Amino acid sequence: MKSVSLMLLRVGIGLLILIWAIIKLAATEAAIGVSDTYYGGILSDPTLQIVLGALQAVLAVAVIVGLFRRVTYPAMAALIGIGILPIWQSIVDPLGVIFGQDNVQILFFPSLTVFFATLVMLAFRDEDTLSLDARRGA
Repeated sequence: MKSVSLMLLRVGIGLLILIWAIIKLAATEAAIGVSDTYYGGILSDPTLQIVLGALQAVLAVAVIVGLFRRVTYPAMAALIGIGILPIWQSIVDPLGVIFGQDNVQILFFPSLTVFFATLVMLAFRDEDTLSLDARRGA
């Protein structure tokens, strides 16, 4: 049951990363809007969005199939961890009690769960026996 649970977690989070990649690749303007709103515009160059989207897609596929997990899992954790930094107010105060409802978005709160799930995947990486890495003995 543990190996199936880890595989399902891996596939689910990998698909989330793939969706983010597709947005960068296919809806670049939307990705730029996110960058402008939450990251101060530092990622707002269309070419940069395409490059980041392509790299994210590669990472997502590797995560989904469980390939190069010693590298891809920490990269995934870093990506998701960095991604929640700009929305920290919504993580700390999802109901807007402290920062006011205009400064938080309750739909961002599950990002914390996704981040913690990546940490679980890292902690139990060697027990994820339904991955390509496990099949190739890595």
